[in-house]
Amino acid sequence: MKVRYTKMHGTGNQILVVDQRETDALPPGLDRLKELGDDATGPGFDQLMWLTKSADPALAASYRIFNADGSEVEQCGNGVRCVASYLANQPGHPLEFTLQSPAGPIDARVDDDGLVAVSMGAPEFDPAAIPFVAGHRADRYELDVDGLSYDVSAVSMGNPHCVLLVDDVDTAPVETLGPHIETHPRFPEKANVGFMRITGRDSIDLRVFERGVGETAACGTGACAAVVVGQRLGLLDDTVDVSLPGGQLVVSWRGGSEPVWLTGNAETISEGFMDL
Repeated sequence: MKVRYTKMHGTGNQILVVDQRETDALPPGLDRLKELGDDATGPGFDQLMWLTKSADPALAASYRIFNADGSEVEQCGNGVRCVASYLANQPGHPLEFTLQSPAGPIDARVDDDGLVAVSMGAPEFDPAAIPFVAGHRADRYELDVDGLSYDVSAVSMGNPHCVLLVDDVDTAPVETLGPHIETHPRFPEKANVGFMRITGRDSIDLRVFERGVGETAACGTGACAAVVVGQRLGLLDDTVDVSLPGGQLVVSWRGGSEPVWLTGNAETISEGFMDL
């Protein structure tokens, strides 16, 4: 079975949008997802966003998210921005709407300048909800990795994140430490790992080792996680510019149960067909 796809990127994060709102087709299996995610054997992607019609007619669409290793995940900030941009470019589609994600409803807005803002929900710091193995809730935890201890923060943005403060993202051990923390037993569902350098009260540099993918050019939920951690530590203001290898994002959070807003670009790269 062949289906149409639209390949996009959000801040360099490669996103494949597959619109199946008018069919009952199921996503491909694990092995085929791996082949499609590899640009040597398929269109290639960091995340595949599988769109279906929402059970709630008030919502624009529902989506599922698959990583390049075939694993299904709960949320993807860059992916949902691409979905929002894709839908807003359909004839007659509104520029403000709500989507159903695996982590809950997501409000989206496409601005006149083409940037896309999405509400990523409130952050969750309770260890059991992240999930993260800890005896009590704290802003910082000691995490032992191969005999060394690291100060980290843990938070869920609909998916689990671990955030470390570093002096320089260029020399941070993303490729060596990232996979060890991703699969650390204290993160029973694995974790996205963010390496953050605070450059001012309204700006950070960030690299992210994504769960099931490896380091990517950008991670939207990783940007949200890093900013809310910095805010909880009293180091960042309400609105923060996030500099990632793939470009810039803006994250805003007013604390408490307020949702985190993520704003950035979403660009179409190509369109085509793929065999499921």
